[in-house]
Amino acid sequence: MAFDDAYSALTDHEDDARWAFGTGFSDSLSSVPVDLLADIDISDFSAYCLMLGDDALILSHRLQEWVTRAPELEDELAIANIALDLLGQARLLLTRAGQALDRSEDDLAFGRAPGDFRNVRLAERADADFAELAGRLFLMVTWRLAVFDRLSASRDPMLAAIAAKGVKELTYHRDYAAQWVVRLGDGTPESHRRMSAAMTALLPLTGELFVPHPVESRLVPAGVAVDPAAVRTEFEGVLAQVLSAATLSGPVALGDAAPAGGRDGAHTAELSSILREMRSVAHAVPGGVW
Repeated sequence: MAFDDAYSALTDHEDDARWAFGTGFSDSLSSVPVDLLADIDISDFSAYCLMLGDDALILSHRLQEWVTRAPELEDELAIANIALDLLGQARLLLTRAGQALDRSEDDLAFGRAPGDFRNVRLAERADADFAELAGRLFLMVTWRLAVFDRLSASRDPMLAAIAAKGVKELTYHRDYAAQWVVRLGDGTPESHRRMSAAMTALLPLTGELFVPHPVESRLVPAGVAVDPAAVRTEFEGVLAQVLSAATLSGPVALGDAAPAGGRDGAHTAELSSILREMRSVAHAVPGGVW
């Protein structure tokens, strides 16, 4: 529809499809069966969906903090788009968890105590600089891509569909982050120092990614979940390749998992800070819609 002036275009209420958000889009997963598998423990299934959903939700929020702070305009857009992709994955996974718990995605995002979140601690860590953003994003999405690639064969049709959709997004995320790791590591002496410091700080936090939680151990034999230990070799191979290209090659020392970590609700104080900011509007206007 053509308009003579911008105000007419903005006030048109008949053409919602032109807006970027909120209207005019069809649900690509609308044809996927939503019935829950009858032979799966509902508590385990919802906990697993929350693990993957909370990882995406919290990491997305950390990335959103970098919008207006990125080194170039192109990266502003790239980081914002990656954050939106992860937020979309979080919404789908929290919705799936909510179908098992009879709760809405908003209720799960805004209505849980910090100790009820199941994200790994690496997702909630604040970035000291852009090198840490690139390094943390690379580590998280490399692991997540390997998991989602396998999860696309899950017996749960909705989890399989969410994972298959996520693989396409995560492939781009990994490529973007890996390029920055290489660019900074193989760049100036200062960028090399910062990228090296970022990996030294981040790699010890990766152990939590590969230790199966009891929930995962029970769902893997049922063909619903992915054993995170099974993706470690693939992860280490990609990591070694990128670190070598970044001239950061050396012993790859992934961390050992803590006895109790984010999967069990044991978080750093940083998570509470994230949740206060993320929920400020929802708490100021309970039930508000716009």
